[in-house]
Amino acid sequence: MRTIRCLVTLVLTGSIAMLSMPVSAAGQQTLASTLDIYVFPSAGQTVEQQSKDEASCYNWAVQNSGTDPFELNKKAEQQAQQAAVNQQQASQAGAGSAAKGAVRGALFGALIGEIADDEAGKGAGIGAGVGLLSGRKRGKEEKQQAQQQAQQSYQSQQQATAVQRDNFKRAFSVCLEAKNYMVK
Repeated sequence: MRTIRCLVTLVLTGSIAMLSMPVSAAGQQTLASTLDIYVFPSAGQTVEQQSKDEASCYNWAVQNSGTDPFELNKKAEQQAQQAAVNQQQASQAGAGSAAKGAVRGALFGALIGEIADDEAGKGAGIGAGVGLLSGRKRGKEEKQQAQQQAQQSYQSQQQATAVQRDNFKRAFSVCLEAKNYMVK
């Protein structure tokens, strides 16, 4: 089968990059298929013409939607990596809370024990036990809250990326439909 190379110019931060995309009548990937868009030439356009039209519509859709789907893919990968880092940090949240609680409890217990019956040691022991339990509970709550926040942040980033991708696909599809292609 004969493969045709289509050059699609991408405007990225003021510079122009070239992207080579194989196209053929045998069903190799076209620009539209890499975007999960099905395009049928309803006016008898040739493979070469379809390739040119897709490149033109790609550029138009980038300009009109403000989104480049290939840059979105890179951004999504970075977001996934950052989410993993955030989850790791969240798992460390609340670390040491039990020990801190025990120290606070011992100090408070010693003070109360001294005031109540001159038994600072006994009060410190009781306070340390209570502080340990309360600190452990607080640490678990902090960890759970940090993990939930990290997950919510990642989900909201994913939703925003999906909206941008959908906007690009709609713009790309509208352009191709205007050039007499059936698009799904």
